[in-house]
Amino acid sequence: MAFVCDATWVVKEGRIDLVREALRRLTAATREEPGNRYYQPHQAPDEPAVFRIFEVYDDEAAFEAHAASDHFRRFALGIAIPQLESRTRAFSVTLDV
Repeated sequence: MAFVCDATWVVKEGRIDLVREALRRLTAATREEPGNRYYQPHQAPDEPAVFRIFEVYDDEAAFEAHAASDHFRRFALGIAIPQLESRTRAFSVTLDV
């Protein structure tokens, strides 16, 4: 089973480009993490202030390592998250079927 995080970020007005750039840099670094299987941010054209991030890790420990990484602290905690109106996350595990 893999560990999954499905995050939704709602960005403050006027901060979309800043968050998009932070996500671009965060994504590149995250995809290089040994425990990351998939990391894909996306944005609906009709909701430009809403970013969704679908993340899959080998296990919860790999997700926790991601959250403790320098690039997460720099790009997510340091740049993007302060620009958000809200942030929600849902966690699950994959089914081996």
